Amino acid sequence: MAYCRQEGKDRIIFVTKEDHETPSNAELVADDPNDPYEEHGLILPNGDINWNCPCLGGMASGPCGEQFKAAFSCFHYSTEDVKGSDCVDQFRAMQECMQKYPDLYPQEEEDRLEETAVSEAATSKEEEGSS
Repeated sequence: MAYCRQEGKDRIIFVTKEDHETPSNAELVADDPNDPYEEHGLILPNGDINWNCPCLGGMASGPCGEQFKAAFSCFHYSTEDVKGSDCVDQFRAMQECMQKYPDLYPQEEEDRLEETAVSEAATSKEEEGSS
């Protein structure tokens, strides 16, 4: 016998083998057009980070998700002249965590994250210079 429970915005449905023997009668719910996380990129209109953005490639979840969020948040909200220079400890913690899971976080992924951070820093500098 199946049962369901709600956890925040998620609905979790547990089923048994017997439940799978009959066709599903589940109803799909249409996407909410007013969902603030849909149709936005990495940064929401209010300036917050959209952790649900597919552009993060799932980095915000998994065993090092909290370290990733701490490092990325620090960098995003950094007000230092060299953006992110105050985030070395957070990025180090993230890197140390990722090194514990080489199958999940291959070296190329770390290189790509560093390139993204450098690219975002350069873009921020350009925007500051044109203001």
